[in-house]
Amino acid sequence: MCRSIKTLRPPVLPEEATEEEIRAAALQYVRKVSGFRAPAAHNREVFDRAVEAIAEATAELLDGLEVRGAPATARRAAAG
Repeated sequence: MCRSIKTLRPPVLPEEATEEEIRAAALQYVRKVSGFRAPAAHNREVFDRAVEAIAEATAELLDGLEVRGAPATARRAAAG
């Protein structure tokens, strides 16, 4: 149904995750949990709200993570 959600934090990702990458991961999560690749019209609003809420929570998580043992450039990017 959907591809795997990739890790979005350094050092797995060499640079900070983009808004597009975060949204794509959120969309994949909602698709997996809901069981719908694309929602019916009557479910579109709740589906889209869930994607936005998860994207916001993901961005907040990534902004707050402290990655210990990461190379100095990854730590600076994570702290950035």
